Amino acid sequence: MGMTAKLIVGALAVGIVSLAVSRTLGLALGAAPAGGSDLGVTQHGLFRTRQAPRELPPTEVAAFAAGCFWGVEAEFRKEPGVVATAVGYSGGHTEHPTYREVCSDTTGHAETVMVEYDPRKVSYQHLLDVFWNLHDPTTKNRQGPDVGEQYRSVIFTFSPEQKAQAIASRDRLAQSGELKDPIVTEILPAMPFTPAEPYHQQYVEKGGFASCHVRRKTPAEVH
Repeated sequence: MGMTAKLIVGALAVGIVSLAVSRTLGLALGAAPAGGSDLGVTQHGLFRTRQAPRELPPTEVAAFAAGCFWGVEAEFRKEPGVVATAVGYSGGHTEHPTYREVCSDTTGHAETVMVEYDPRKVSYQHLLDVFWNLHDPTTKNRQGPDVGEQYRSVIFTFSPEQKAQAIASRDRLAQSGELKDPIVTEILPAMPFTPAEPYHQQYVEKGGFASCHVRRKTPAEVH
C-alpha cells in the first residue's frame, strides 16, 4: 500500500468519513477496515478493484447480504463498472459488532457487501441480477450449510429509486416461475455498516476459498 493510501486509511480509522456518504446515503461506515486490498481506498472507504480507473468518476453505492460475504464480494469485484467493495456487518442492533459476536446469532446483523460502482458502466439493475443469481433467496437465515441470521438475504437501499428497482426486481423473479418457493429476501433502508476485520476483506483475492455460498447461476447463464 502506498503512502497516500496509508494516510487515507489512517484518517478513516479515526473517524473521518466521507460527508457524501454520511449525508446523502445515511451510511455509518465507522472506522475503515485496514489490511485489505493494496489498491487503495475510495472516498467512501471501500477497497478499490483492480479494474478501477486511477481517477474515479462520480460513483454510487449499493449493499447486499447474500450469505457468506467472502464469495459474494469476490463475484461483485469481477463486474465491470464496480470500482470498490468492502465486507462487513449491517442490519442489526449491536453497535460495532465483531465477527465473533455476529456468529453468536445475537446481534441481528447480516454479512453484508458494500459495492461502489460507476453508474455509467453498470446499472443498479444489473447489480440486482448478480445478487439474485449468487444465492438462493428462498431459504430463510440459511445458504447451503451456513445457517444463522447472519446469512439471511437482504437488499439495503440508499434511495427511493433503489428501493423501487429492488422491489420490482424481486417481484419479477417471484412471478417468473423460476423458483419453487417464496422469496424471503428483505428490502430495507440502508443501515449503519461496520467493516469486518482485515482478514475478511477481499478474502478470496488473497488466496481464500469461496465455497461458503450457494451459487445458483450467473446472469450470463440466465440470459
